[in-house]
Amino acid sequence: MHLFHYVSHQCSKRTAETYSTSFAAAIRLLHKDLRIPVYSIYGFVRFADEIVDSFHHYDKASLLRDFELDTWKAIEQGISLNPILHSFQQVVNHYDIDRALIRSFFHSMRMDLDRSSHEQHTYEEYIYGSAEVVGLICLTVFCEGNQAQYEKLRPYAQSLGAAFQKVNFLRDMKADHQQLQRIYFPGINMRTWDEQNKLRIEKDILADFEHAFKGLMQLPLKARFGVYVAYRYYLLLFRKIRRSSPAAIMENRK
Repeated sequence: MHLFHYVSHQCSKRTAETYSTSFAAAIRLLHKDLRIPVYSIYGFVRFADEIVDSFHHYDKASLLRDFELDTWKAIEQGISLNPILHSFQQVVNHYDIDRALIRSFFHSMRMDLDRSSHEQHTYEEYIYGSAEVVGLICLTVFCEGNQAQYEKLRPYAQSLGAAFQKVNFLRDMKADHQQLQRIYFPGINMRTWDEQNKLRIEKDILADFEHAFKGLMQLPLKARFGVYVAYRYYLLLFRKIRRSSPAAIMENRK
């Protein structure tokens, strides 16, 4: 089994390195005890996201349903022949990840299949499941069983996940609208996309970043520097977007 565990971990690591050089670089700056678990979380989240965002010539609903069923089966049995799910179930079972977080994640992934726009409450619901819970799953790993520390840092981890996701939404507005027919920000369409709305969204994101930073500085030392690097990367990306006009965002991916 040792060899199978190793191969599964390497698949998750390779997934992170291939899909996101920035996140992979940040993960490498975590303490060595945390790297494989976070690679495994990334691989799981990435595969689910690819189903709803990229597999356009396949039955996405069926693929996502099967992936979710296989996830729960892997967690229950403690093994999967899907190396991404095998490495993820190891994290879930070793760190006793709250299963409600995983259910919320899949709920948001299903929302991507049948929603093209959002009201405020569905926007918040989507961000919680697609991003905030990922931050909470990682936080569970970072706290290594210290429940009091987890509860203290929980709101900050949610803010960091939300900030990252909202920056992604701004960066990818053109692709989301033109390729996926999605607009995530509530009350926004192409007729109302202007400087005033952009500033309103940016104010909300900035508040998330500022709140998240307070918690980031309280993270366990094993995690702090790697998370800080990811934070800085997204903050710099956000600043670049803030310098762009609404029209420029719809023309170019930053």
